[in-house]
Amino acid sequence: MPPVGKAWCIGLTGGIACGKSTVGRMLEELGAYRIDADELAHRVLRAREVAQRVARRWPRVATPAGGIDRRRLGEIVFADPGERRALEAIVHPPVRELLRRELAAARAAVVVAEVPLLFESGLEGWFDRIWAVTATPDQQLARLTGQGLSLDQARRRLAAGLPPAHKARRAHAVIDNSGSLERTREQVERLWGELGAPGPEEGE
Repeated sequence: MPPVGKAWCIGLTGGIACGKSTVGRMLEELGAYRIDADELAHRVLRAREVAQRVARRWPRVATPAGGIDRRRLGEIVFADPGERRALEAIVHPPVRELLRRELAAARAAVVVAEVPLLFESGLEGWFDRIWAVTATPDQQLARLTGQGLSLDQARRRLAAGLPPAHKARRAHAVIDNSGSLERTREQVERLWGELGAPGPEEGE
């Protein structure tokens, strides 16, 4: 059932660098309330208790100011599945709780939560609909290397999660983000229309 106060609660997922944020912003423009689980994870990492736990486990990722060097942390955990699971054990429980609170507090007719590890975290039951964003593996690699990762680092990050095709099979709808932005927007607007949700003007 959708959380109280909402007509629809949508879980937006997909592989890394498939374009979840692009689709999320399009839905936000249409009137959805958008929650970004990656941003919640960053918020959790900035919390003193979590940062201290991470720094104790991986001392070289600690910054002089007491924060966490997320890029260096990523290099460690995406190079070793065991290290990644150790980080997830620290970070995922508070992120899950923060996401639950954000969903409960939102009062928009449509709430969209971008959750990269939605299926991996067993959160299917939290949402009325799950939409998966896909792109080709070559596009994912190009986008990741364009962000400064080496090809080897990019490939390891792709291998860390479920393949986009697997997520697409389990989703209620798929948004193919391998073409132009206009083509992606057409798919987003079609799915939005199928919800029967109000437009941005109507929802004000």
